[in-house]
Amino acid sequence: MVTADAVLNTHTNDEHNPWKNAAIRFENAAARLKLDDGMRKILKTPAKELTVAIPVVLDDGRIEVFTGYRVQHSIARGPAKGGIRYAPDVSLDEVRALASWMTWKCAVVNLPYGGGKGGVICDPAILSPTELERITRRYTAEILDIIGPEKDIPAPDMNTNEQTMAWIMDTYSMHKRQTTTGVVTGKPLDLGGSRGRPEATGRGCLYVTRESLKRFDIAPTDAKVVIQGFGNVGGMAARLMSREGIKVIAIIEVDGAVHNENGLDIEALMKHRRETGSILDFPEAQNLTSEEGFRLKCDVLLPAAKENVITSANAASLNCKIICEGANGPTTAPADQILADRGIFVVPDILANAGGVTVSYFEWVQDRQGYFWNEKLVNERLEEIMVNSFYDVLKYAREHTVENRTAAYMLALDRVAFAIKLRGLYA
Repeated sequence: MVTADAVLNTHTNDEHNPWKNAAIRFENAAARLKLDDGMRKILKTPAKELTVAIPVVLDDGRIEVFTGYRVQHSIARGPAKGGIRYAPDVSLDEVRALASWMTWKCAVVNLPYGGGKGGVICDPAILSPTELERITRRYTAEILDIIGPEKDIPAPDMNTNEQTMAWIMDTYSMHKRQTTTGVVTGKPLDLGGSRGRPEATGRGCLYVTRESLKRFDIAPTDAKVVIQGFGNVGGMAARLMSREGIKVIAIIEVDGAVHNENGLDIEALMKHRRETGSILDFPEAQNLTSEEGFRLKCDVLLPAAKENVITSANAASLNCKIICEGANGPTTAPADQILADRGIFVVPDILANAGGVTVSYFEWVQDRQGYFWNEKLVNERLEEIMVNSFYDVLKYAREHTVENRTAAYMLALDRVAFAIKLRGLYA
């Protein structure tokens, strides 16, 4: 096995480089599959990387030039699929890693997609809605040639939403001179969006958490969960879990955590945050630091925010039986071995948070059919795919005597490599 320290030095910021972490997981899985050097080179090399300049006139009349990226990691199994994030710290390495994770994620749940990802370096917190619209439309125009319903289908990600997708769809449609709803997913319902899409990632986390609890003979109503992140994924997972009788005992955010051992009232906490701007000082809970929140004793820890929150520095202090990775890349590669040595059952990100891309696939199918499903059907089909994929990964782990993350990567690499072998190399 390729060790993390062989690829990066844990005493440097390399541990927090998502592209290097992705490379470690890839090499471990490729070695166990005994993939030849040629196939490894194909699988780990992004198919296309585009960096664009985005000149925009700001509301005060100044011109600013933002930088945007779109990476297509693989199109071997179908069009590239992946979100677009807006953040000040977006980097090409981050987008590369996220695109590769999308390839493996789509393969794990057996969707006919490859992996893509996009990002724009900007701070949405200091930009007006009109400035964000100008950035989005110009970014779309710059990447127009490589996106499309049969090429690359973007979706929302960090700091983007259904309005962002509406702007992208409209800009693309204006250039194509026809309304093309299938160019993006995560759209508003009135523009071809799918019912169940906003809840999909959190709902997928619920399904795999429920199956994981069975491995420990823990009834859902007896389970205690700590969730890091209270946005679309974490907030929705918290809401859905609490409705199922699962006790969400803590929510962790950047500015601190709130804890109630008997379970938080999630709807009341959401109202409190809307009114105060923070989860802290919630009357029915105790304030903690974020670090204290991570160390709480619980059955399930669900990181649902950004990358690199479980690292070699804190993995040994976690006090959970199960980690369900709602975020992309929340655990660094050096932390993997620590968690494995401690016997913590990890549901890796490329499985745990695949609910979002699965319902995005449903949306794309509905757009192409021009026929839309009710939410009951969406949720039933999502549950079927998530549960079946969960047991596919567990079966692979058992057969190859590896932990779940390596098993998920092996399953994904195997499926993508098989598609490439069937297609052959065009020369």
